[in-house]
Order: sequence, then structure tokens, then C-alpha cells
Amino acid sequence: METMQVRASESLDVVKLQYFLESHFPELPQGNLEISQFSAGHSNLTYCLKISDFEVVLRRPPLGPVAKKAHDMKREFTILSALHPFLKTVPKPYVYVEDRDIIGSDFFLMERKKGIVLDTHFPKGTNATEELARQLSEKMVDSLVALHAIPYQETPLKDMVKPDGFMERQVHGWIERYEKAKTAEHEEVSALTEWLKNHLPSSSKATIIHYDFKLNNAMFSQDYSEMIGLFDWEMTTVGDPLADIGVAMSYWMQADDPKMLIHALGEPPITVLPGFYTRQQFIQRYAEKSGRDVKDIQYYCTFAYFKLAVICQQIYYRYVKGQTQDDRFAQMDKMVTALIQQASKSI
Repeated sequence: METMQVRASESLDVVKLQYFLESHFPELPQGNLEISQFSAGHSNLTYCLKISDFEVVLRRPPLGPVAKKAHDMKREFTILSALHPFLKTVPKPYVYVEDRDIIGSDFFLMERKKGIVLDTHFPKGTNATEELARQLSEKMVDSLVALHAIPYQETPLKDMVKPDGFMERQVHGWIERYEKAKTAEHEEVSALTEWLKNHLPSSSKATIIHYDFKLNNAMFSQDYSEMIGLFDWEMTTVGDPLADIGVAMSYWMQADDPKMLIHALGEPPITVLPGFYTRQQFIQRYAEKSGRDVKDIQYYCTFAYFKLAVICQQIYYRYVKGQTQDDRFAQMDKMVTALIQQASKSI
């Protein structure tokens, strides 16, 4: 996963962090702390802390005001701690730090994994065959099946969640978030939100769900033979596993999707290339591997497009209000429009 120079507006206190690391990691080698930033992601901020051959990853909330209950570092740390023993793709968490004097917010440290993260293109030198695309598609499906098979009652998550009424809370909650963050009127939204409220399906048996499952949150080995990492667990909870599939499908674009959707954030993701599963193939393999009934999956996909539209709208709202100066967010309203239109196609 590539890092870059830390954005000037998102810098960390090197002196305080080095002192913290020296007091918490006895095996720390001699040397000066180097900090770089992971460029991916539009939500929490993620950094690489490096002293000689020692490396850890730091996660912190974004700068400025954040939505209530969002960007909960302690919760994400607890989730990693609960799931790491069950799934080797989950980064090992090291320490949660509540002291805001160190970097200006709470944060946590976790294992640095090294491998290949795929987004809009394969790395130079990769033989990007249709067979490789199919293999990657299968590993994505199978990883989600494995996550949903974890017995959440045997983890600390059982005390953090309320699975009953999950989808009803989700639908009403995300509609409310949209109303609070909107910066323009979209004529399709009224009919879309009424449809979502009036067509709630009977939920499947609750499982742990990642709820932000997408290709660029996964890491593969250098030869692509295995998935070695899965990241961004901040949305994770216990709920309807088909909601997790819906979210995954809202990110999983295919070649015949509307151009506005495919290009809304720039280059298309590699899932549009030949050999990658279509959404239908992804859902079919999930049904076969998990044994779950997916007859209502279109509802979950429709809701997922709306939910993703709201997330993009919240980011754009923060940009418009001057709460973030990140220029990546200046065009986020185009993504909102494309996602709302995509969601509205199914109602």
C-alpha cells in the first residue's frame, strides 16, 4: 500500500509520537521517527510510523467536526481485537490511546501489512489475465463468506451491538443523515426514500458485517495467491449479511454501468476489466458458498447505493463548509448524483 508525504494540514507531532513509541515499544530500534501518510481513503486518516526497520500504522479521526458516533477509534480498535484471532487478514491491533495531547485526538496503532492493494490499475509488470481477474473475484467473495461465518456471540461484539431491527434502523438513520448533510435538491430522493421505508425485507440471521467491503480495502500477496489484509473496519457491526453484500456491490462496478458512475471519481476501478465477476456472478457465488437465500438482494443493493450517496454527501458537506480543505472532495457532488440515479433505477 503506497504512502506519500503527509499533507500539510494533517501533520502529526513527531517529537511527542517518538516519545510515545519509545515508552510503549521496548524493542524499538535507535533512530529518528519518519511519518508518511496513506493516500487512500476519504474518512479516517491513516499514517505509517517508521523508525529504522520498525513500522506501525496509526489511525485517527479526520480533522474538524465529525458526525456523532462516527470515527470512533476505540470501537474500531475493539473490533480489530475481537476479529484478529479469527481472520488472518485482520491487522493485529497494538494499543488504543485516549490521550489527545499527543496528536490532538485519540488514535490507535496496528500492524503494518505489506502487499498489493488494487484500485484503478494493476501494478506494472502484472500479467493481468482474465484468469487472474476471476481468481481475485473469487477471493473477494470467499473472504466475505468467511467473515460472515465467525460466531459473533463468542466475541466482545456481542455486547456492542443490537442486531434486532438492524435494517429498519439503517434505512431511517441514513435518510436522516442525508437530510442533515444535503447541499442541493435531488428530485429522485423523495420517491427513493419512501420506497426504501415501505419495502423493508425480512432480515437474514445476523452475522458480523464489514460494511465497507471493497477491492481497495483488501491486500493481496505479491503473486496474488492469497488475500493477506482487509482494512477500514470502522463501519463493522453485527447485522444482516445481505446488507454487507449490497454495500460490496455498490463499489463493485462493471463495464456496462453508466459512464457517470464509473468515472465519477476519475479512473474506473479494475473490476470493469474482462474476467472480473459481474455483480450477479459475485452474488451467485456468495449464495452457493454461504447457503443464504439472496432473493431480496436487489433491495439491499438499492439501499447500498443510497447509503454510499449519503456518505459522499457528508464528505462533500464538510468540504463546502470549509471543515476540510482536501481538494479530492471538490467533485464529490457528482458522485452523489450518480449514486442516487443508480439507486433509483430499481424502484
